[in-house]
Amino acid sequence: MGQPALAEESSLEAKDHDGVKVEEKELKLPDKLPRFVYDSGLDFKYPDAVRGIYLTGHSAGGAKFDKLIDFVNSTELNSMVIDIKDDFGNLTYEPTEDSPLAQFDIGKPYIKEPRKVLEELEKNEIYPIARVVVFKDTVLAEARPELSYKDGNSLWKNGRGEAFVNPFSKEVWDYNVEIAIEAAKMGFKEIQFDYVRFPEGFEKRDTSLTYTMGDYKDLEMENVQKRVSAVTDFVAYANSKLEPYGVDVSVDIFGYSATIPEAPGIGQNFSKISENVDVISSMIYPSHWGPYFGISKPDLEPYNIINEYAQVENKVLQALDTPPTSRPWIQDFTASYLGGGNYLNYGKAEVEAQIKALKKNNINEYLLWNAGNKYTNNVDYTP
Repeated sequence: MGQPALAEESSLEAKDHDGVKVEEKELKLPDKLPRFVYDSGLDFKYPDAVRGIYLTGHSAGGAKFDKLIDFVNSTELNSMVIDIKDDFGNLTYEPTEDSPLAQFDIGKPYIKEPRKVLEELEKNEIYPIARVVVFKDTVLAEARPELSYKDGNSLWKNGRGEAFVNPFSKEVWDYNVEIAIEAAKMGFKEIQFDYVRFPEGFEKRDTSLTYTMGDYKDLEMENVQKRVSAVTDFVAYANSKLEPYGVDVSVDIFGYSATIPEAPGIGQNFSKISENVDVISSMIYPSHWGPYFGISKPDLEPYNIINEYAQVENKVLQALDTPPTSRPWIQDFTASYLGGGNYLNYGKAEVEAQIKALKKNNINEYLLWNAGNKYTNNVDYTP
């Protein structure tokens, strides 16, 4: 248990008791050999369709966990996305001393015993997805500024005081893949990568900040395409490295990325990323759209904005040779920060409206986002 086994081609010889060859037959192996994968010892079956909620490390490791399990069990929900590496760059648990992650000193005691969390999910038949925030990583950027961006002599941070690490860096790739592998070994059945991108507005900073382009420096292409290549290549690389662990790979992506050829600043190309994952999860919260699809205040029209988006996404995915499963993030929070007249108080009707719009477009999987992990009661999740 633990390491993938190798299968070899072979031939079969039959000999009599004197050792004289009497017959020789080639042993015909099937075209596709069975794939030997790491066995975590836990058994999770993929649901009829993933319908999940998001949990922070604090929620998964605290008293709220049992309440959220009861909540899921009382509904048609069946999955949980749990932070393993959070938005700051911390692990939400403390790795053991023999873990390759112990050297980085990034563990926090939010989830005291991650294995017990997974055993509880197994017992309740709740599908486990590990969220790994990739390139938004203040912890790593502060510890290793050379893996980030410098503004003059200082580490660059955005307006919220957050730092990003550099998608051109293969060292950053391996750092995050190692975290994903450990989550897979714990028993998670899917690794969901988030913040798989450059910082917002990077096209305005790409020549003023100091950073390395690594292997991409001398490529004969514009910086926009270098960014798209780096982000896409990371996803493909991570997927290949995780293959022996029998997990699916998903990526969270801005919803508008599906509506344009590519997002030039952040390096996200919806089609190229989709070709390298099992699941694509567009963040399509009505509150996050500006005027779009002819809808001036999208938060006021949850059904319409989701319906318009889903039609566009379906066309993009249908054009791919091997489209991934679509599993969007939808809104279960109230965006009061939009100001009076621009938002609704989101509850049962608004959550159901989004699900109905997805269902109309044959999208049956989705994830609910609420940063505080407080989800609306009495929602019909399969309307």
